[in-house]
Amino acid sequence: MEYRRMENLGISTSLLGFGCMRFPTDADGSINEQEVLAMIDRAYQEGVTYFDTAYPYHDGKSEAVTGKALARYPRDSYYLATKLPVWNVKTIGDAERIFSEQLERLQKDHVDFYLLHALNGERWKYAKELDIPGFCEKLRAAGRIRYLGFSFHDDYEAFEEILTSYRWDFCQIQLNYMDKDTQATVKGVELAGRLGIPVVVMEPVKGGSLANLPSEGVNELFEKARPGASASSWALRYVGSFDNVKVVLSGMSSMEQVEDNLSTFAHFEPLTDEEQAIVGKVSEALRNRVRNGCTGCRYCMPCPAGVDIPRCFGIWNQYHIYENVNEAKWNWTNGIDAANKASSCVKCGRCEQACPQHIAIREDLARLQQELDDITM
Repeated sequence: MEYRRMENLGISTSLLGFGCMRFPTDADGSINEQEVLAMIDRAYQEGVTYFDTAYPYHDGKSEAVTGKALARYPRDSYYLATKLPVWNVKTIGDAERIFSEQLERLQKDHVDFYLLHALNGERWKYAKELDIPGFCEKLRAAGRIRYLGFSFHDDYEAFEEILTSYRWDFCQIQLNYMDKDTQATVKGVELAGRLGIPVVVMEPVKGGSLANLPSEGVNELFEKARPGASASSWALRYVGSFDNVKVVLSGMSSMEQVEDNLSTFAHFEPLTDEEQAIVGKVSEALRNRVRNGCTGCRYCMPCPAGVDIPRCFGIWNQYHIYENVNEAKWNWTNGIDAANKASSCVKCGRCEQACPQHIAIREDLARLQQELDDITM
């Protein structure tokens, strides 16, 4: 197993971290505990030492199952990370209650890595006003947490503001070869490195979208360069090639995924320059699969009929780029209200007059409504 040193903390962690957000589930949606215990056993036995969960994962059940699994090992043989849902904290009393509940769920007397969950600019402002960091420092002084950090979802400017305005022990960002220029971005990794703040990466396989790539013209580029290597291994190696990335989280849902990831990290190989070029070609090939050139500029908005045009195009384009049917189904069913779907279009044409990309919006809305309805039937 590959390990990385967090110099500022004086510890080393496994580069592969076990993300506990996508556990296998039974038909009723409940966590399949027997399978999870076997998966975590396998990962632990092969040297994985970093396990990441959060208060809301699996409708609040992930912490309990993660705690149950880890209770079978010596407490000093692994690192446990969980997160405080800042959006649920109205008073410091709420934070105290939630943290106590977390320790009870986890069956632990302390948490190693504690994160303010899903910070953005607004949530960070709110957290400072309520002095949530001060509350966490009290937890640290009492030995109930060891290291304080945050997970992040916003743009680079917000990341820079958050990262430089507090003495963080670590940070957690979304990064993969398709999203290297969004959210915290590669610039964020470099900034954290200059500040001596280790980075934990989430979504290295983009929620599974980079695990099963379209074969023709895309995955064949990987297969030709490294026969038999999974698409996931390329995505994980891309992220792990950054020196300041100390943990790469993978939300594993099956023993097959565990084994594949263990194979990638058992004798970890950073991408060579030639392989970096191949990843660039794959990224370009995927981007060329978009159905139209919508940039999300929102010049077409507001739509007088209520259609969220950029959101509709975003779901449609993501579906065609990755062919991730399950993600597209979820986004079309749960990620947009019925009133904001393309079916509400009255074909007035105002959007097309405003579109700087000169997209045939009315025609494309009709096409995407039919396609996305078909896959959700």
